[in-house]
Amino acid sequence: MIVCVCKSVSDRKIRTAIAGGVDSFDELQFELGVALCCGKCEESVRDVMLQSGVCASRCGVGHEHHAVPLTFYERKAA
Repeated sequence: MIVCVCKSVSDRKIRTAIAGGVDSFDELQFELGVALCCGKCEESVRDVMLQSGVCASRCGVGHEHHAVPLTFYERKAA
């Protein structure tokens, strides 16, 4: 499944990077470019990290999942 549409990064690529030694969200951003364009995939990337067992150390997500409200603004032509 594609997790980051902007960079065409799948959950498989994320899991492969984790298996290769990437163990933090910052490293995933550097290696794969996830959550650098629009940022909409950040929560999904962190969920894949949690499922892969990385979060106990450094992904920044606790085991209690709290939704963060997002606000999107429409850009109007001048």
